[in-house]
Amino acid sequence: MFLSCPILAAFLGMFIAQFVKIPIHFLASKELRWNLMFSTGGMPSSHTAMIVSLTTVIGLMSGFMSNEFAICVVVSAIVMHDAMGVRRHAGYHAEILNTLLADFNSLIETLKDPNLKKPESREKLKELLGHQPTEVFFGAITGIMVGLITYYLYPF
Repeated sequence: MFLSCPILAAFLGMFIAQFVKIPIHFLASKELRWNLMFSTGGMPSSHTAMIVSLTTVIGLMSGFMSNEFAICVVVSAIVMHDAMGVRRHAGYHAEILNTLLADFNSLIETLKDPNLKKPESREKLKELLGHQPTEVFFGAITGIMVGLITYYLYPF
């Protein structure tokens, strides 16, 4: 087989979580956005689904008392904590910076003083980076389901 069961489960977990974001967003907003397939943030967390799928399969293959499973659990905890913490707060900061830049440019345009420098023109910072705890939770549920299904359907 080209891919090992753990690698296949991990990539399937990520792919399925990314794909599911499209219909979930459509149901919530009635807006079809295919670009969500390649974006960060949103429901469910694909990072979490990926690492939890891997962890689930490693647990099933190596045993839930194995060193490999212990390593996967620790890495999973780090990934999930990072998704809810650092990455989510970076998104909040990006949102504030984008607002400040827009306000600054608006002020410069309002003053119309020829001595002032031209308004800042930059691409907006990406605001949707991290996840709410609910999004990480459902990423974990997705990962467990994908890991179980992959393990039981994989032709060993």
